Amino acid sequence: MPPPPILGGFRLLIATSGMLLLLTRRLSLTAAFVPKRCPSTLNRIHSSRSQSSSRSSSSSFRSSSSLFSPHRRRSTGAYHLLSSTTSSGPAVESLRAAIGAKGDEIRALKGSGADKAALQPLITELLGLKKQYEEETGEPFDPPKAGGSDGGGKKKKASGGSSSSKKKVKPKNNNGEDDDGIMMQYADRASLVITPRDENYSQWYLDVIAAADLVDQSPVKGCMVIKPYGMALWDALREELDKRIKATGAQNAYFPLFIPRSFLSKEAEHVDGFAKECAVVTHHRLCADPSGAPGLIPDPTAKLEEPLVVRPTSETVIWNMFSKWIGSHRDLPLKINQWANVVRWEMRTRPFLRSAEFLWQEGHTAHATREEALVCAKEQLDLYASVCEDMLALPVIKGIKSETERFAGADETFTIEALMQNGWALQSGTSHFLGQNFARAFDVFFQTKEGGREMVWATSWGVSTRLIGALVMTHSDDKGLVLPPSVAPVQVVVVPIVKGAGSEEDDRTTAFVNTVVSAMRTQGIRVLVDDRPNMRPGAKFFDWERKGVPLRLEIGPRDAAAGAVTLARRMGGEKETVPAGNNFGHVIQKELEGCQASLLSKAEERVSSRTFRVDTYEEMKARLREGGREEIGFFLAHWKDDKENEAKIKEDCRATIRCYPLDLNGEGSMGARVGERKCFYSGEPATHIALFARAF
Repeated sequence: MPPPPILGGFRLLIATSGMLLLLTRRLSLTAAFVPKRCPSTLNRIHSSRSQSSSRSSSSSFRSSSSLFSPHRRRSTGAYHLLSSTTSSGPAVESLRAAIGAKGDEIRALKGSGADKAALQPLITELLGLKKQYEEETGEPFDPPKAGGSDGGGKKKKASGGSSSSKKKVKPKNNNGEDDDGIMMQYADRASLVITPRDENYSQWYLDVIAAADLVDQSPVKGCMVIKPYGMALWDALREELDKRIKATGAQNAYFPLFIPRSFLSKEAEHVDGFAKECAVVTHHRLCADPSGAPGLIPDPTAKLEEPLVVRPTSETVIWNMFSKWIGSHRDLPLKINQWANVVRWEMRTRPFLRSAEFLWQEGHTAHATREEALVCAKEQLDLYASVCEDMLALPVIKGIKSETERFAGADETFTIEALMQNGWALQSGTSHFLGQNFARAFDVFFQTKEGGREMVWATSWGVSTRLIGALVMTHSDDKGLVLPPSVAPVQVVVVPIVKGAGSEEDDRTTAFVNTVVSAMRTQGIRVLVDDRPNMRPGAKFFDWERKGVPLRLEIGPRDAAAGAVTLARRMGGEKETVPAGNNFGHVIQKELEGCQASLLSKAEERVSSRTFRVDTYEEMKARLREGGREEIGFFLAHWKDDKENEAKIKEDCRATIRCYPLDLNGEGSMGARVGERKCFYSGEPATHIALFARAF
């Protein structure tokens, strides 16, 4: 048969099943149009393909998805856009056969009681064959079985019991964004490829959160569906934050999602800051189109007297209520916290980092004096910094925002800034000293002890699901997600290695697993036993590695007989044999504590080594434009506060003032301890020591 024609860099192939297949230059299948089938039909196709090696050109039938992609397929229509991979040809089949034969040889020797020294050369050969297979096909040899092997010994590609894979959709510009400014996602967690960080950091980030099964796309552009594993991360963080916030005297409450438009206009700076991001409700009912056209339209008779803004933040509606609740000094301080969702119509969205809707915590307080309010704002900043370090192993820089970066309606904004692996900053939490701006706008006064009448002072503060993005980008690697034990939904995964035939040996192994798990749960360790029967142990290791579980315990018949487990750490290193004695739970707890401390230490070292003091603007600019990843990070410089110059720097090299670090500057945004130093940009006397960086 002559070779298929080459069309625009792709090879065109017509498969016997009637599918139209596109093959890339690397000869890997990337897309297929097939008639829409019901799930039962797809299951039958899966079954038939697992039984016949002659029909192994496609290993999955599952629709391609892109997080936040405006080009996602419709749920109706004659065809679906599907994607898969192919690994066929004489060379690949020979490799499969060689790997299968070598595996059989190793298993036979294991069954005869051979020691590790005898097995090691054969294992090395097997690993070499698998590496050769991966280089040839672009995928590992040991994905999950999802139903077993076909007649040729080929394992069906899957992950977590699924048999789907996704095509890689490359970003459309240097920022990894498509023409609509939406970050494109190439894979779901069944994909076997994570883009290396050094190749494309933005795509790496998306690949990691997809491989870990944290989020999925939503039918609403710019919004994400947080899946159970991702929500478990937020739940752990929320639980710790809620406990600490309540310890400060704040109480939880809930306020309406809808805010009258007139409320926003009461505080001039506030409305200017959020006007472009507001979603607005104008009608309270839909009706059929009177023209007879299909679909629904807003009912012209149901127009609201005043449009309602979907909550971008809650200062205005909360201060409207504070005006009713505060009348005397006995009502102060008033500290309210709310867990809620907010909507800010972002044009450029990235999962967790920036989305049209996100989850957060927002605190709002009222005080009798300016000093009390300032103390509260700083205490909350310290609270956020400690939670980031204790829970996320995330070191942060505490500082004050410049006037340009300040929260709309605040007198001062305090911030925590984190440094990601690519050298960019991420604002990870803010605490605002609002002065009397909102009290003035909503006429909130209190009667003093002396009988006078004074205006209250205010703060607001919050963190959001953006912290999950910070967590991902701080610790993860090219293998997938890396989680600190404090926030990991699963701290230890146990993988029993059994034959599954119900033998006495398997029963003894299972009993030992139960004993080990019980010892860990007694210590409060979050443990999961992965006893999925449709996956080989290697595939389970691969799956949990991508999900960032800190520790993995492998337990087979020999381990059970020896009363020990084989321990593997997500952060790497050699596997260890750990006796499962009476103090086993304590031993594992210490391992987790060590893992947490190691991640924090590694992140602190990154911040330290990539914080640069610069004397001239040209030095910073050269590093940002020409330096490698290790040359980009935080830049400390003497600075004269100047909005125009700040804007020029942002335009010229995309760096912004992340904050004026509190430990390097005095109290207040104009109280820097700079001596006689000159501004690194203008040459005029400096007012601050500023922290510059590019930022997400």
